[in-house]
Amino acid sequence: MFTSTLPATNRSTVADLPEDLFAAIQELKQKLNAVILAHYYQDPDIQDIADYIGDSLGLARQAAQTDADVIVFAGVHFMAETAKILNPDKLVLLPDLDAGCSLAESCPPDAFAQFKAQYPDHIVVSYINCTAEIKAMSDIICTSSNAVELVRQIPENQPIIFAPDRNLGRYVMTETGREMVLWEGACMVHENFSQKKLVQLKIEHPEAEIIAHPECELPVLDQADYIGSTTALLNYVKSSPKLSFIVATEPGIIHQMEKETQGKSFIPAPPMSNCACNECPHMRLNTLEKLYLAMKNCSPEITLSEEIRIAALRPIQRMLEMSQNINVSKG
Repeated sequence: MFTSTLPATNRSTVADLPEDLFAAIQELKQKLNAVILAHYYQDPDIQDIADYIGDSLGLARQAAQTDADVIVFAGVHFMAETAKILNPDKLVLLPDLDAGCSLAESCPPDAFAQFKAQYPDHIVVSYINCTAEIKAMSDIICTSSNAVELVRQIPENQPIIFAPDRNLGRYVMTETGREMVLWEGACMVHENFSQKKLVQLKIEHPEAEIIAHPECELPVLDQADYIGSTTALLNYVKSSPKLSFIVATEPGIIHQMEKETQGKSFIPAPPMSNCACNECPHMRLNTLEKLYLAMKNCSPEITLSEEIRIAALRPIQRMLEMSQNINVSKG
């Protein structure tokens, strides 16, 4: 049974919610000519109603290609911003404007501008998990799916700043052999996995493979049998002969892993403390009813200044051009 997650102040609105939210959302989608894009870390109900589910690279590609008039982005703020950067004339909705990102917030634009000024000969490769302002200061945007391959395409004599995720940056340095200057940002979820608990879990489940997202810290990645983006992790468990996996990323992806495999089990990697800290609190702010209300009210809407949008568009377009032939199943 569907349970309301709206605050008490909105109870009059809750009373007006349709009994079948799934059918109501489908009706609004037709009325608005809308497309629903959802990240793998969203609530399973939202994943099930979405037209497309993916990681940051796949979502950016879908946002660039859609002919819908309205984009409903079930993800976090920087993802919806990316959709608006690519589609200035479309209405872009985010079910909850408070759905931010700890990684994006770890890189304030003013501080990053001062940091960048210290390295005038460096180009900036920024992970897509950043604000529009940081994208506007970047030369190339990357995702966890394509970061390694994009850096490999940059001439070896060209120095690089990598922002904002230090863990992904270190992983890229290891994979490419390239030295880069790193901004010291991180994702609160991926930094919260416990190496000690992961090792203990492996002892309890010796048949299980450990799969991890490259935003995790190095001690966790050292334990992993496979490292890749969310899409790469999903493709890996589908093709692997193994039947059991310990999953070191946000556990929302497990819903798709279970849907797309049979007879396989997935164990969420444990956080350091006894909490639900392996779940992204920002991603979980979006709910099915908030998504319905956003479509019904055509709000909250993502808006950007045209100056920032145009500056942020260039490095995203460069990423899309450079990653056309990258196979994300390889991570």
